[in-house]
Amino acid sequence: MLKLRRFTAWSIDFALVVTAATVLAVLTFHRVTALVTDVPELATKGGLDLVTSRGDVIGASEHLGLSLWDKVVLDVEEAFGALVLVTFLYQWACLTWLGRTLGKGLLGLQVTPRLSRHALRRAAVSTAADVAVYALACVLLIEGHFALSVLVWAVAVVLFLVNALTVFFPGRRSLADRLAGTSVVGALSGHRATRG
Repeated sequence: MLKLRRFTAWSIDFALVVTAATVLAVLTFHRVTALVTDVPELATKGGLDLVTSRGDVIGASEHLGLSLWDKVVLDVEEAFGALVLVTFLYQWACLTWLGRTLGKGLLGLQVTPRLSRHALRRAAVSTAADVAVYALACVLLIEGHFALSVLVWAVAVVLFLVNALTVFFPGRRSLADRLAGTSVVGALSGHRATRG
């Protein structure tokens, strides 16, 4: 029963992360759309590049295209960075102030001990395992580092699985719990939970 509660709590917390990712994706889509549909600014920039190109029309158009691409990439990378930051702050703030995330609170679970240094480490490991390493893999892919992106993606999958599957080892604590020196217990029953 506690394993199911722990998994359900993680699912609720991860649904919040997915919601944040969706909001950031929509905002980023609108930023990119506004960037590429601002015809007067693009025409002005393109015209200025052409005038200052000394007749190198191909170089001027290439510069405009690369400049536009760089802005789009920056917008997407900022969204990934914001997702990692929001996820970390959610984990850290909930653990520091409440001793539990929203999902754990709804399922009657809490993280012990409730000390700020434990919350900081647990939030960092949870964020890395759930979001940050995946975000890094995506940024590397956008930057054109395909092989490195695949390697980091593989590391992200392994980290996620190690964090989740270590609850089945003696002590029944996730990697985040082990590195932070915490445990997840049932707030109502006082029993140690076994997942996430």
